[in-house]
Amino acid sequence: MKKLTLKDVLGSVNSFLLFFLTVGFIVSCCMMLFVSILADTMELTLTTDNIATAAKVTFGNVVLITFLFKFADYIRRKIMVERPTKIITEATEKIMSGDFSVRIPPMQNSGMEGFNQIAMAINQMAEELGSVETLRTDFIANVSHEMKTPLAVMQNYGTLLQAPDLSDEKRIEYAKGVTDSSRRMADMMTNILKLNRLENQQIYPQVSEFDLGEQLCECLLQYENVWEKAAIDIETDIAEDVKVKADAELLGHVWNNLFSNAFKFTPSGGTVTVSLSATEHHAVVKVRDTGCGMTPQVGAHIFEKFYQGDTSHSVQGNGLGLALVKRVIDIMQGEIGVESAVGVGTTFTVKIRRT
Repeated sequence: MKKLTLKDVLGSVNSFLLFFLTVGFIVSCCMMLFVSILADTMELTLTTDNIATAAKVTFGNVVLITFLFKFADYIRRKIMVERPTKIITEATEKIMSGDFSVRIPPMQNSGMEGFNQIAMAINQMAEELGSVETLRTDFIANVSHEMKTPLAVMQNYGTLLQAPDLSDEKRIEYAKGVTDSSRRMADMMTNILKLNRLENQQIYPQVSEFDLGEQLCECLLQYENVWEKAAIDIETDIAEDVKVKADAELLGHVWNNLFSNAFKFTPSGGTVTVSLSATEHHAVVKVRDTGCGMTPQVGAHIFEKFYQGDTSHSVQGNGLGLALVKRVIDIMQGEIGVESAVGVGTTFTVKIRRT
């Protein structure tokens, strides 16, 4: 309970006196007008004693009315103002301390509609903050987990490299392990920064018109050594003169990630197919592989950050590529979908607006 201070007491006294003077002035004016009209109508003579008695009665009535009204106002403020204010204040203090599970109960009493709107807004804010906090916690946990593996590998290889009788072959093998792990960490940090900038709208698309077929061919040729080494067949069905207005650099990230995944999950002797067609309003790109495929349960989560459905290939990625792809496509106001079957392969379909 809040302790009363001298300032609070003086404020209450001033409020009472102001209300008393207002009521006294109004009542006195009304009584004077009433008595004056009554005396003129009934031809009464007002004496000093009558006026003094009436003044005393009027003063007493003013004091009583003022007290009753102030008491009623005090009760009203306690119920209609101070109580909801206290509830809202306590809730906001809990939110400030990090408790996003707090919720303010509905205030349905008459005259409290304004407070109810504030309570609903605070509840929605707490819910959104709770979701953000959950995402932040999960993100930190995932980053920590993803960094732990390459760091452990680097530490182990670093320890092995300290052996005095290490052969040149083993030294090169262990050094390569350190390099691969450090490269994986660097790629993960790069993707995290890119994704963070995209999600916070710090990257703005630089729209220009370009030939999408040429870009697909250029991106695909970057993986020539990969498909030749793995003996993967390449099939293309790319329509000519399909132009789009988009950010070429951001779209390049999309194709590189989709091609990288296709080659990563396609076994030796498999096939990766890239096709491009055009409709009246969209350019449609399909990237199909004959890899291991995935279940519908896995497919429902592949665009989530750090999610990796096939853990056997987790050493080759960090689960951020498709999240980055999805964010870029959303910024481009395009569409991306996936069809997959276990043991058959996966097809990603991307639609980009042409105008």
